[in-house]
Amino acid sequence: MALADIPAILILAGLAAYTVLAGADFGAGLWYLQAGPRASGRPVRDFTYHAMAPVWEANHVWLIFVLVVTWTAYPTAFGSIASTLAVPLFIAAVGIIMRGTSYALRSGQDVERETEGVVGFLFGASSLLTPFALGAAIGAIAGGRVPVGNAAGDLITSWLNLISITTGVLAVAISAFLSAVYLAADATRTRDERLAGAFQRRALVTGVAAGGLAIAGLFVLQADARALYDGLTSGVGLAAVIISVLAGIVALALVRARRYEPARAVAALAVVAIIAGWGIAQSPYILPGLAIHVAAAGHATLAALLIAIAGGLVVLVPSLFLLFRLVLKGRLDTTAPTLEQRPPARPPGRPRSLAAIALGLLVTGATLLVLGDGVLLAIGVVTLVAFTIVGATELLQPETLQRPGS
Repeated sequence: MALADIPAILILAGLAAYTVLAGADFGAGLWYLQAGPRASGRPVRDFTYHAMAPVWEANHVWLIFVLVVTWTAYPTAFGSIASTLAVPLFIAAVGIIMRGTSYALRSGQDVERETEGVVGFLFGASSLLTPFALGAAIGAIAGGRVPVGNAAGDLITSWLNLISITTGVLAVAISAFLSAVYLAADATRTRDERLAGAFQRRALVTGVAAGGLAIAGLFVLQADARALYDGLTSGVGLAAVIISVLAGIVALALVRARRYEPARAVAALAVVAIIAGWGIAQSPYILPGLAIHVAAAGHATLAALLIAIAGGLVVLVPSLFLLFRLVLKGRLDTTAPTLEQRPPARPPGRPRSLAAIALGLLVTGATLLVLGDGVLLAIGVVTLVAFTIVGATELLQPETLQRPGS
């Protein structure tokens, strides 16, 4: 694996993280919109609103990550994408701003009636608009409608075509499915069986719809993007598609069985696998006629970028790990957990083997980043990422999440 390939892998990882995390937030906004302004829909509206509260803004860090890595590592490709797809990217940006503004406005408890009118509609509508626009942009890239050059592609037809529209609708369906699964798990954790059942039904319906759209998307690719279709139906690309299909089926079965916690992970795997399959099928080209190694910036720029990413991940990964662990354990709920809900403390005298492993990974990764080149530099980055994961696992043990005196 060449140095120029590493940022592309990180971009795909960032897209997967944004889809799995922020996509679920967009889906929550869709369920908020679907509940309507009526009093009968208030339990769903309030639940989705409060479930999003701790994480809705943090999830956008992955979109920023993707943008920064793309324009730094592949400036020619970034310029081509940003100029040709200026319209859907602008729509997505406006949607994110509208969504954030309306979300904040809804927190005014004394204007409930107004917020469930115009402001509530804007919140839900922007939650629909944004994933569609981002999905349409991805469809334009996957369909080969973004040529190399400044605004070299058509500003309208590049993203308003069958592939882009199918991908945009699929992005909306995936967001709704992930959100329904996550919200069903949250409702179960708070012992609200009525809401859990409501989101279970939503998850089953949208999961089937998303699977059908994904299958339809393959036929669209066969007719309009044959090279990408061939990549997804052979070799490693086909393996990724099979994993996605199987994970989707298992996720639906787990949801039906009301085993929502494992369903979270399996549903996310289904989405990650299809994104990985797209990257594999499109490799080695990032845009039509533009190979990744040709589009890449200079060696010094890539090395500096990877060092900066490794340093940033040391802060970012443990922080997000702690945030989501607090959320999933109910520590940020309005009511404190009972003693029975608190995780047991670590038995005294437990060997801290993970700490030693983390230290070894840190020393190895830092050494390779300073002294290595090419493949060794790539190994150094991967080693530091492993350090953040292992270190977070060791440091964020259940007892560290307990309040003083618990």
